[in-house]
Amino acid sequence: MSEQFEMIAKTFQGLEEILAEELTALGANDIQIGRRMVSFTGDKRMMYKANFCLRTAIRILKPIKNFTAKDADEVYNQIQAIPWEEYLDVNKTFAIDAVVFSDEFRHSKFVSYKVKDAIVDYFREKTGKRPSVRINNPDVLLNIHIAQTTCTLSLDSSGESLHRRGYRQEAVEAPLNEVLAAGMILMTGWRGDCDLIDPMCGSGTIPVEAALIAKNIAPGVFRKGFAFEKWVDFDADMFDEIYNDDSQEREFAHKIYGYDNNPKANEIATHNIKAAGVSKDIVLKLQPFQQFEQPQEKSIIITNPPYGERISTNDLLGLYQMIGERLKHAFVGNEAWVLSYREECFDQIGLKASQKVPLFNGPLECEFRKYEIFDGKYKEFKSQEGEEEDKKDSEGEQAPRFRERKEFKPRREGEFKPRREGDFKPRREGESRPRREGGEFKGGDRDRKPRGEFRGGRDSRGPREFRGNREPRIPKKEEE
Repeated sequence: MSEQFEMIAKTFQGLEEILAEELTALGANDIQIGRRMVSFTGDKRMMYKANFCLRTAIRILKPIKNFTAKDADEVYNQIQAIPWEEYLDVNKTFAIDAVVFSDEFRHSKFVSYKVKDAIVDYFREKTGKRPSVRINNPDVLLNIHIAQTTCTLSLDSSGESLHRRGYRQEAVEAPLNEVLAAGMILMTGWRGDCDLIDPMCGSGTIPVEAALIAKNIAPGVFRKGFAFEKWVDFDADMFDEIYNDDSQEREFAHKIYGYDNNPKANEIATHNIKAAGVSKDIVLKLQPFQQFEQPQEKSIIITNPPYGERISTNDLLGLYQMIGERLKHAFVGNEAWVLSYREECFDQIGLKASQKVPLFNGPLECEFRKYEIFDGKYKEFKSQEGEEEDKKDSEGEQAPRFRERKEFKPRREGEFKPRREGDFKPRREGESRPRREGGEFKGGDRDRKPRGEFRGGRDSRGPREFRGNREPRIPKKEEE
């Protein structure tokens, strides 16, 4: 049996349960929810899959040491005691990301410097040489988390934040984060079972993430690489197998509609959708919300309107009043989910929300509210809804949305289960490789191809082999 170890998936506050559900579906063990993180156990394959498949994770950390320190000297001594040749050598570059919540340690940069000094001094004492620090794209990225005096040092297996999928060609000002967009969609329970509409789609983040969810396309397929590909124990064949496995992908029988009144945003969204290879699933239209009409098919709205950071209050309140008017008159019999920041904006919608979920959009503490738009009296609507549910139950059909959440064990802040000495096996020296460029994208066909060139001793293997008649997976940007 392959070695099992603990990992930590970082996320945004409010998305922890969604991330835990994703990890459960992926087959992770010992799942525990914390604040802005979910811990779990698994093997190397699980670590690769977590990076490649999770939609609501920002990064995947692999803890290598847990210790208590009351001052900087104790941090230095504990870090220097690690057998660093198992993770680094003098020819590799490294960087340190410090996250500190402590009365003893006030500055995260100071902690980073102490960790750096300990690693450099370790190699200098042993070999007379030292590895170099590289802030951008290092060979090994380390993370140290300090909660009061509890310290956890981890290897960052992701590298660049996982929200950077790789399909975004351009962005409007203040675009919605891809991880947050995916979390919002998953939170509604939508999995492609009806049409989805974003009437203020900006650069198209919600439509693209919705298409990937509906078709069950792994978000990692667009990325140029992950940090673990530069680790000395990287298993290229194992990751090739994960990367090229499209057996879980599925057809999407409905449509996703994205509207915006900004021509530049519409142009940017078009480029991003083409880069993601989901053009045939998404219909873009230059249209203000005022012109929104009742859709012919059963639909769900998921949208992130402006919060008033760049437009006047009068215009903002008028916008939300118009949103409420359009929902009441042109979205009857459907449900709408709106992410916003200001209570006075929600008040202008003039509808009673059936769910209110706190979510952070960057530093802003927002709410994600669900509105059920019904025609007639609310009690009659709920009564009819109940009869439909009873009918489904009697026929053995399960409603796909708002299923009861699985209970996950809460995790205390800073908690970490240290492993016995010897649990971490020395790694062999090896090289990583970015992806191979190439391949054309035709029409709506979503064929992909790995990017970059193979490095190190892997040139002799050539590019990945694909099963059957399957074309390479990642397309270049479509020709205009």
